[in-house]
Amino acid sequence: MATALEFVLAPTRAWSTRVGWTGRRWAMVAGGLLLPVAILVLWQVLSTSGAWTIAQLPTPAMVVQAGIDLAARGQLGLYIGISTQRVLIGFAIGAGLGILLGAVVGLSRAWDILLGATLGAIRAVPSLAWVPLLILWMKIGEESKITLVAIGAFFPVYTTVSSALRHVDRQLVEAGRAFGLSGVKLFTTVQLPAVLPSVISGLRLALAQAWLFLVAAELIAASMGLGWLLIDSSNNGRTDRLFLAILLLALVGKTTDALIGLFERWANRRWA
Repeated sequence: MATALEFVLAPTRAWSTRVGWTGRRWAMVAGGLLLPVAILVLWQVLSTSGAWTIAQLPTPAMVVQAGIDLAARGQLGLYIGISTQRVLIGFAIGAGLGILLGAVVGLSRAWDILLGATLGAIRAVPSLAWVPLLILWMKIGEESKITLVAIGAFFPVYTTVSSALRHVDRQLVEAGRAFGLSGVKLFTTVQLPAVLPSVISGLRLALAQAWLFLVAAELIAASMGLGWLLIDSSNNGRTDRLFLAILLLALVGKTTDALIGLFERWANRRWA
């Protein structure tokens, strides 16, 4: 006779049998490439059909050639490296502070009353509104850009962590206390693992926001970087370089997001 556990797992096993091919590496790679290839084909057709001029929609080959030209001058790698460095440093600072303050506000009603409303109001300030203030305080240097990125990365992490900690199962917390856990030990052993999916989601949102805030900073106050390449290409009518910058932001952003995936696997082994 089947056990109760087998009865519960039976639908899941049946589903796994039906969709098991989706877990194969070839299927994951092919499925992930399907939409980009379709977009590339559509782009090629539209750019050569006469519906748009070359100035409006350059061909993929022209965009690739623009990248080759910048790489030959030594500029492409420099722009990518500078923007990535700004994002990673700012993200580390902002996400770290977000986890810290999110934990404080999420675990303490008193700190929530003191900080919650104020941080909520600051969160509503648009990214571009910070740029002139940071330039005034820090001039046009790396500090202003990294600070803006840190601001962008802070709020998604702070919001998700504080909200998730408020909804941790009280019985789970009481069980931890019954085993003698308290303070930091209770947080790292019980509460943090309980909100780990929310923390990872917050980090992914924070990284995407960090790139948005970086581009905002480089559009106004930079002489190098992918954001600067966007505005410079637009001002000079180089649509091929404009598309190149957009594609590079997408590719580099996805690559840095993969770092969160590595952290997620490590965190699951450590806490889940």
